[in-house]
Amino acid sequence: MLRGVGATRTLGPADRAWALEVCAEDPVSHVFVAARLVDGALGHSRAAMFAYDRGGERALCWSSANVVPVGGSPAALRALASRVVKRRRFASSVFGPSEQVLRLWSLLSPSWGPAREVRAQQPVLTISRPPSAAGVTVDPLVRVARPDEVDLVAPAAAAMFTEEIGYPPYRGSDAAYRQSVANLLHRGHTLVRVEDGRVVFKADLGSVALGVAQVQGVWVDPLSRGRGIAVPAMAAVVEHTLAHIAPVVTLYVNDFNAAALATYRHVGFEQTGMFTTVLL
Repeated sequence: MLRGVGATRTLGPADRAWALEVCAEDPVSHVFVAARLVDGALGHSRAAMFAYDRGGERALCWSSANVVPVGGSPAALRALASRVVKRRRFASSVFGPSEQVLRLWSLLSPSWGPAREVRAQQPVLTISRPPSAAGVTVDPLVRVARPDEVDLVAPAAAAMFTEEIGYPPYRGSDAAYRQSVANLLHRGHTLVRVEDGRVVFKADLGSVALGVAQVQGVWVDPLSRGRGIAVPAMAAVVEHTLAHIAPVVTLYVNDFNAAALATYRHVGFEQTGMFTTVLL
């Protein structure tokens, strides 16, 4: 049985600024959690943020469908795990900086059971210089998807999720999933290339906070792969994001996805860290 050390607490809306300060110690690694804070997710009925604050050390753990640690020594993670372990019914993954995730998972797994998959090596890649400045071709046909294009974008988003995770993003009604797609469209955080009425390339700015935008959901239609679309399209995503959204663009990618790694490096991304994802 995990036991805390009396240094943890559950954060509420009044703790938003404090928690953002903790995330700001490494804004690239912690942009996902920071974005949830900026969006006002503290206090949501199915989400919780736990904090550790003792002896000058501060650490956090976001606990919802995704469990995401923000820093933490072994003692801090043990204390946070004693809170998170009770929330298994909400969780579908644990992800974030490798050292913290692997240690946190070692504490949770005896109670939560075996993982469906552990993706231990996921390079974190970052860019802050426009690809065009290095001579990379930018696709002029990549554009921001419009709010009224949910019917166009949702099938591509669902296909990407299914291909990446191994199961579809919803069962039964697609209403909640379509709403999540619509939210990104309303923010102007989905970019697409459309040919003959279908999406052939898609990327989302899934998390934006603290001057960082994290790209997620990158997908090329299988029928369009091998045509050289990916590099110019990703270059267009970076150019748009740097010009209009945030001065730093980041993403993380599975180390076994050689094609994606080659694309991102061609665009100009450089590795700045390592993530791990535990799929439940």
